Amino acid sequence: MDTQLLIIGGGPGGYIAAIRAAQLGIATVLVEGEYLGGACLNIGCIPSKALIHVAGEFDRTQRYASDNALGIRVQQPTFDAAQAMRWKDGIVRRLTNGVAALLKKHDAQVIHGWAEIIDGKTVEVRAQRAGGEQTRRISCEHLLLAPGSVPAALPSMPFGGRVISSTEALSPAAVPGRLVVVGAGYIGLELGIAYRKLGAEVTVIEALQQVLPAYDAELARPLAASLRRLGVGVHLGCTVQGMNDAGNAVRMRDAGGAEREIAADQVLVAIGRRPRTEGWGLERLRLDMDGRFVKVDAQCRTSMRNVWAIGDVTGEPMLAHRASAQGEMVAEIIGGARRRFEPAAIPAVVFTDPEVVTVGRSPDDAARAGLDCIHAHFPLAANGRALTREAGDGFVRVVARRDSHLIVGWQAVGSEVSELAAAFAQSIEMGARLEDVAGTIHAHPTLGEAVQEAAMRSLGHALNV
Repeated sequence: MDTQLLIIGGGPGGYIAAIRAAQLGIATVLVEGEYLGGACLNIGCIPSKALIHVAGEFDRTQRYASDNALGIRVQQPTFDAAQAMRWKDGIVRRLTNGVAALLKKHDAQVIHGWAEIIDGKTVEVRAQRAGGEQTRRISCEHLLLAPGSVPAALPSMPFGGRVISSTEALSPAAVPGRLVVVGAGYIGLELGIAYRKLGAEVTVIEALQQVLPAYDAELARPLAASLRRLGVGVHLGCTVQGMNDAGNAVRMRDAGGAEREIAADQVLVAIGRRPRTEGWGLERLRLDMDGRFVKVDAQCRTSMRNVWAIGDVTGEPMLAHRASAQGEMVAEIIGGARRRFEPAAIPAVVFTDPEVVTVGRSPDDAARAGLDCIHAHFPLAANGRALTREAGDGFVRVVARRDSHLIVGWQAVGSEVSELAAAFAQSIEMGARLEDVAGTIHAHPTLGEAVQEAAMRSLGHALNV
């Protein structure tokens, strides 16, 4: 079988590349070993947000059962894990079926099976069929690598038994009584907070001295306060040594060397993800690597001619929307367009309670880059829409060059501030100045007013704080 473009991996990078390539008239074959949509749609972004929503609604209903501040009275709620999983799985099926329909509509051929690279022009695909395993060989002009990533494990605490990854955490048969989360990054905190709201006793262990250690302290501070209010135990500067001999507690060592055990019915290891680079013949290509990642240029070309790579396998940030943008670009380059992957900024969102959004440079990032910048905050406590939603904690922050007022960064922490990410990214991508945002009329009452007010405050004429 011959094709012009062969894509390995049907996640948010691979399937977008396939759809765009097919739209451009490029003969395209997409090989996927598990489910279309990849980790994001099936065991990551989408199911995690569904679980977070369920947990938030359950927590809110519990509060209404004991707090009449809004005049709402309900009986004490109960949680049906099986029904919640059916609802979550229904959303996943709807989206993955939609991906399959789009690929079919645009005549991108999908082969369900496991790809193994023979060389830069040839891939062998193994698939289970009714008559047993079948193998077919596909030759291509262009090979696009989009294998994604998998949860990283701890050598002292491999997955299995009570020790689970985010994949298993997204499909609980029941809520554990005591959950220990190893890692206070975005995955660990998103799921840890969700489980706490569903009734679990949650303890988080982090080797560094801050929750969300990849973010600046000012953004992490409101989240740390929220963890305390929710009753989530947090141990910072501590390392995990493994499970105890009985297998029912996590052994932990603090910065002073003292050891203790934390009882656990389940342990979620959430120390990050690693690129999927093993088990499918990638080493046969002998590509230039950047540590554990495939090295690519600004067009996602690898060191081998007509072999491309996108998404998590190419490095940080390991985000679905980055992979999608790269996949679209590669398809257009193969189709004859002149494109480069050089976004001004890529938004990142943490769906904790409160949420955290970052786009572009923080004040510290700007200083490290040698930029002379100004920055200003607008507190959500002064935003009418936030207060009417009982969500006055948090702020919006803007960072801009002192000389030209060119905006180089936005950050926000608060309830549902994820919806501000598009406005943040667009302003940076379009080269907006503080005056552009401050002079744009924002609808009242909305969270968006906080964006305008932050820009106004940085210019020295805030009106509502």
